[in-house]
Amino acid sequence: MNIADEIDRLHKLHQSGALTDAEFAQAKEKLLAGLNAGNAGNSANNSSEENPFAQLNYLRRSKTDQWIGGVCGGLGKFTGMQSWIWRLVFVIFVACFGFGIIFYLLAWIFIPEED
Repeated sequence: MNIADEIDRLHKLHQSGALTDAEFAQAKEKLLAGLNAGNAGNSANNSSEENPFAQLNYLRRSKTDQWIGGVCGGLGKFTGMQSWIWRLVFVIFVACFGFGIIFYLLAWIFIPEED
């Protein structure tokens, strides 16, 4: 059903007396709010499909969850993982491969700090 059909159905229910004025207004408002939220989600999906790196603009170094530079805390907030997991990953990369320090320093330089 499209939005016009839904509003028409609500209007018929209102005219038949099944919905009061307040209920009709509330249902119509909820329907339109869902439509606006769906359109906002669609535009966000379209922009992320156009630019797959658009979400990286939200990556920030953490001020509150930091040991050295806040990179792992920021990665934790960005990915939804615990920051200790990121710290462990960096330590493993430093111990095994040696390039964890380089990645951490580059992230510290190029990832902006949160406001």
